[in-house]
Amino acid sequence: MVASVSGRNVLVDGVLRPATVVVDGGRIASVSAYDPDADGLHAPDTAVVLPGVVDTHVHVNEPGRTHWEGFATATRAAALGGVTTIVDMPLNSIPPTTTVAGLEAKRAATTGQLAVDVGLWGGAVPGNLADLEPLWEHGVFGFKCFLSPSGVDEFPPLDADGFAAAMTEVARLDALMIVHAEDPAVLDASPAPSSRAYADFLLSRPDAAEVDAIARVVRVARETGARAHVLHLSSARALDLIADARADGVRLTVETCPHYLTFAAEAIPDAAARFKCCPPVRDAGNRDALWQALQEGIVDVVVTDHSPATAAEKTRGDGDLQLAWGGIAGLQVGFTAVAHEALRRGLDLADVARWMATSTADLVGLAHKGRIVAGADADLVVYDTARPLDVRVAELAHKNPISAYDGLHLDGRVTHTVVRGRLVDVDAPDPTWGRVLDRSITRAPRA
Repeated sequence: MVASVSGRNVLVDGVLRPATVVVDGGRIASVSAYDPDADGLHAPDTAVVLPGVVDTHVHVNEPGRTHWEGFATATRAAALGGVTTIVDMPLNSIPPTTTVAGLEAKRAATTGQLAVDVGLWGGAVPGNLADLEPLWEHGVFGFKCFLSPSGVDEFPPLDADGFAAAMTEVARLDALMIVHAEDPAVLDASPAPSSRAYADFLLSRPDAAEVDAIARVVRVARETGARAHVLHLSSARALDLIADARADGVRLTVETCPHYLTFAAEAIPDAAARFKCCPPVRDAGNRDALWQALQEGIVDVVVTDHSPATAAEKTRGDGDLQLAWGGIAGLQVGFTAVAHEALRRGLDLADVARWMATSTADLVGLAHKGRIVAGADADLVVYDTARPLDVRVAELAHKNPISAYDGLHLDGRVTHTVVRGRLVDVDAPDPTWGRVLDRSITRAPRA
């Protein structure tokens, strides 16, 4: 355990200033004036101390598809990337987290494996409407659904009636529905030939698929009063719709991802399945519009949607992008990629911390995470802008060495991660300090 973390650039109340963060019992006891002689960790003058990243969109895949990823490898990657809390998605594991039994299987799989704290989403699928309340009572942070096929048979999408029924139940529980918003009718009508060309893949997942699906989410959220959250927004063409809905009082939040803020379609090579995700990475103008939407508050948070797979799944079809598994592995480098791009655009690391720590924690009700304030968990990250990072996929900690970020040069790196007062040593033989979080026992920091 560290007694304190000190630095000349500590994010306190939205401002970087000299400070010493005093730690006691895994929580922040106080934030005091900078003390260069304090016992504990001292960040160099070129570094900033930020609240640990809270990544609310991670596919760990364990149990059932642990050969794709697992809690040990995912949480180690998280810690190396400054992520101190993840919330795991309910699909790609077998069983999915759509019943209390599935939830308990997921919790059992975490035992002795966690380098960071982990929360769990529940799932809303056809036939499990009666399972939503028990899952909520057992501590899930909300429910995920798809409006189009998910890619795995055990997690099918909700049709129009099923989505409306699930949203009605979510409203009754005052829970949160998080939605993969692509319209199946638009996807079915879009050309999807076998092709190695990224341009062809992009045409098969057009902007209209997102816009039409988000319009449905807005309509049902307005009708039911439910809280809804749009996952992994890639299309800037939906931004006006989102802004108008919120101005009308619809309870809607929106996320985007580091890969949509980093890459551009025109620079993606053909047959490079490591860049394939759904919805897809679009063009540079679209990327700029997403950055502007973040600054304007139309997009609320940035999360990785870490979705790894085996080499066999990613290379299925020998470069045919319709056959390759979709998903980008970015848990370890997502924060650094966003920080790099934000600074390049003249933005502040306080903004990045708000998008990736404070606001994500608030999204799921983790009032004791994502901020440097007395009473909060002592989850901290030291990010040094004087130590560039050349990403080499073989050196990343997630299980299968495939990532769109391979070869990227980033102007900074995470040097230290502190989880509840413990300086993380990812090489420790038994990294069991991470905890499974329960929504029902989250707490607010002291005033």
